[in-house]
Amino acid sequence: MLGGGVNLGRRRSLRGLSLFIGRGPPSLPACRRHHPAGGRRSSKYRAAPEVHGEHMSAPDINNILKANEYSQVLPRSPASHGALSFHSNTLASNQPGEDCRSSATCLWEGGGVLFGVFDGHGGPACARAVSRRLFYYIAVATLPLATLAELERAVDEGRAVPPLLEWLKHPRDHRGPNGGRVAFQSLRNYWQERLDGNGDDGDDDQQDDSRLRCALENAFRRLDYDLSVEAQVHASACSQRGRSPAEESNGPSPLRVALSGCTACVAHVQDGILHVANLGDSRAVLGVQEADGRWTAVGLTNDHTADNPDELQRVLGAHPPSERRTAVRHHRLLGLLLPFRAFGDVRFKWRPETLARLYETRPDLREGARALPPPPHYLTPPYLSAEPEVTRRRILPSDKFVVLASDGLWELMHRHTAIQRLAEHLKDLREQKPIITSAGMTLADLRRLLLERKGRVRSDPEDQNSATHLLRHALGDDGYGGVATSRLSKMLSLPPEVARRYRDDITITVIHLNEPHL
Repeated sequence: MLGGGVNLGRRRSLRGLSLFIGRGPPSLPACRRHHPAGGRRSSKYRAAPEVHGEHMSAPDINNILKANEYSQVLPRSPASHGALSFHSNTLASNQPGEDCRSSATCLWEGGGVLFGVFDGHGGPACARAVSRRLFYYIAVATLPLATLAELERAVDEGRAVPPLLEWLKHPRDHRGPNGGRVAFQSLRNYWQERLDGNGDDGDDDQQDDSRLRCALENAFRRLDYDLSVEAQVHASACSQRGRSPAEESNGPSPLRVALSGCTACVAHVQDGILHVANLGDSRAVLGVQEADGRWTAVGLTNDHTADNPDELQRVLGAHPPSERRTAVRHHRLLGLLLPFRAFGDVRFKWRPETLARLYETRPDLREGARALPPPPHYLTPPYLSAEPEVTRRRILPSDKFVVLASDGLWELMHRHTAIQRLAEHLKDLREQKPIITSAGMTLADLRRLLLERKGRVRSDPEDQNSATHLLRHALGDDGYGGVATSRLSKMLSLPPEVARRYRDDITITVIHLNEPHL
């Protein structure tokens, strides 16, 4: 199921779990999202570096910008479901970076294609775990029950089963140790509950759209639930054995994963239908080319932050009036957390007595470099939700691409600007294509075409990858639609301890739907 031809039954099943979970380096300490801060997100970063970074050459700039870029052309067949290709890139500001990305083709008939960006906070552990596991939960939530039954029989009998997903990823993605046994058992419990009729699937006569919406919501909620349960089991076992925190040597423990957190923005394309499931403040924006050639930016997500009045009222309405001044302070949840929806962050979800027991057995969590202390005014949890907001759109011929990006991009670039820059990039790429001569073409005709092309092309595109193009413009914007090399050089050469004052981690995936240049 989870890796090509791997036997996942009983004891031998553990061999294939690295293919199921993927890999990710150990977690390191905390991030900006857990630090109290006044003011809104738009004023969080300085307008331009006040320090003087080293001047970088054009090859050095390109080496940094293109180090993590990745693109994939999907097959021109019903298997692409309307997604023709995708371009992706990521650039860290935190050390280590806390953003992750995932892309995969669902290998069962009619399964579709999945893309996701995951923005971690409080360390990278949660984002890495969710980026490896969420797509499998979506698979289990959407597979027919007959397929799940065959899957259970194969695993129970120790037979090899076909993979569910074909991962489309950069070689640097998903590296490091993992705790695959626990994660696999949690996933298996999920499909067993679906088979037993406890999977909250809705009525059998639901339309496909409603069923997929419910499946996405259930997959998000169930993974967050499993992260929480795994953390409690781990904490209890360590307490009983008297195990010290220093013994967590093989990567982040389930507790560390659940104490950190991440937002998620996932796009699912199937049979010409686009669903976007969003949790937090990453965004999905659709680029639409109107009949007159103009471009429109269509937002497919809402930010789950205090800047969204509906989201603010949802949070305040979930708690007594006496908490109206404490549930959200300084535009943050309990004065600490910027997104109002996220995976993990169990400090904002567990019962007070559960948290009290945790901090009694783990005093290291209250202070030190990796401290994640209990929030103030913690009275009526849960304060944080893992319920995604799901939107649906039938892909039209005018829908050209979707931009999924963590908030690091949107803090530097407006969505309309992003769509315009990509539209210009597509135009430049089209004009790069060779001129095709015909049998009746004369030298005069050819000369005219060459002159026309020379007049259209401003310069050769610096980037073939759309995500890299956006990244370059976000960091080096000169205010006039171009890139100021000096600014770009400074933004890329800032030392890690300074870089976070000017930008966040940035992860971008551009999904091309009906691009004319390919």
